[in-house]
Amino acid sequence: MASVTFVLLSGCGAGSGAPASPGPAPSQDPAGGSISAPGSEALTAAEVEAIYRSRIEAARTRFTEADVHFMTGMIHHHAQALEISRMAPENGASSTIQTLAARIINAQRDEIRIMQRWLGDRGQPVPELHETEAGVMVHGPGHEHMHHMPGMLTDAQIRELAGAQGLDFDRLFLTLMIEHHRGAVHMVHDLFATDGAAQDEEVFRFASDVQVDQATEVARMEQMLSALPSGADAP
Repeated sequence: MASVTFVLLSGCGAGSGAPASPGPAPSQDPAGGSISAPGSEALTAAEVEAIYRSRIEAARTRFTEADVHFMTGMIHHHAQALEISRMAPENGASSTIQTLAARIINAQRDEIRIMQRWLGDRGQPVPELHETEAGVMVHGPGHEHMHHMPGMLTDAQIRELAGAQGLDFDRLFLTLMIEHHRGAVHMVHDLFATDGAAQDEEVFRFASDVQVDQATEVARMEQMLSALPSGADAP
């Protein structure tokens, strides 16, 4: 849970033409209620908790349709990354690629849970992720936009990857995952370019983290791809 800092605002004010107050006015809660006044008793724990809860609820009303679209779409985007990363062990990927794939799986599963929680907390439809031995499926909203999102691989590309083995798999996996990650960065740029979007603190922080993490991983994968032997050099 994000930490909340309470700032006690003090001030003295008088209506038009009225004499100034003889002492400091009570501190005001941003929601409009008095928190404390000099000499008054401290708030009870229950009262502090009520103020905290009211501010949390107020923060949850700042999201936009663009925020919901981004979080919903990114769940589908991440799910495809899980799908293709799960192929690595079965397709004879090198240990380096298997380690990379495992890291992607762990990170993006965690991020999917964050996005699902964010949507649920705000009363929005939540795509459900289902992983079985047969593959990865997402049920719920977002399918209508899935194939139009930047970086999403086509069915033909996924079939090609599924049929690759060994070094061919490593090379194709890196090539396609670089494209996929760049698509996620593009989605963040689109979000930030939308008027009024990402004012919600959680959305802004999450999208910023996605942009940094995915761009960093793209640079790493480009280095890995360039280090692979070419077709002529392969044994």
